[in-house]
Amino acid sequence: MVKCDDVLHFWNTYLESASIPDASRNGLQVAGAAQLRKIVFGVSASLELFKKAQAVGADLICVHHGLLWGHEQPLTGMFGERVRFLMQHNIGLAAYHLPLDKHPKIGHNACLIRALRATHVKPFAAYHDVTIGYEGNLPSTPLEKIVDTLEKFCGAPANVLAFGPQKIKRVGVVSGGAYSMLPQAIDQKLDLYVTGILDEPAYEWCREGKINCIALGHYHSEKCGVEALMKLTAQKFHVKTQFIDIKNPL
Repeated sequence: MVKCDDVLHFWNTYLESASIPDASRNGLQVAGAAQLRKIVFGVSASLELFKKAQAVGADLICVHHGLLWGHEQPLTGMFGERVRFLMQHNIGLAAYHLPLDKHPKIGHNACLIRALRATHVKPFAAYHDVTIGYEGNLPSTPLEKIVDTLEKFCGAPANVLAFGPQKIKRVGVVSGGAYSMLPQAIDQKLDLYVTGILDEPAYEWCREGKINCIALGHYHSEKCGVEALMKLTAQKFHVKTQFIDIKNPL
């Protein structure tokens, strides 16, 4: 077993969570066991995840989308039920939002752009004054090949808006619900923007901006960073780890 405080200190330090402004309360959100035998990892806090984590003996759950988002909330309804379940079973909950988006090694966006084998990678795209994505260069790669690579990497079908060049040389990546950052990719004259979800304005932005866009789903585009943090944690600490995939097509 390992101390929960030691794991949290490692995560907080490695992800530099204290220095990143965020609506999410990054770090420990619900206290649980002080000693950890098993840590479960998942994308989003939900009662379904909590129940499955409890069934496999988790002492701590680590997610990307937590329960606390910078405002007071009564412990009633679904929110109260989630907190009650964790406390009744003495299971802790930790969450890392923007720190896990932007981390240069294990962040979602770093993992995605690395899957494309991009070169000359550098930070890209500001979200509330925090740069969370990455852009890089590709060796004139067909759009269809990139779609295939990302669908296999994320394990999900992509939604593709093909309004740019068919051979991709410059790509930008911002996972999750970042369709609104598409204009930043157009301003940078990228050939391709990779994200999680799209909304209605994106179609005409792509057409008018002459850019391609690949959307892999909010959930599926943000599994990779959580899984990378899990692997790093297993290497660092003598503790059992498990990723629980709560199916979500959105």
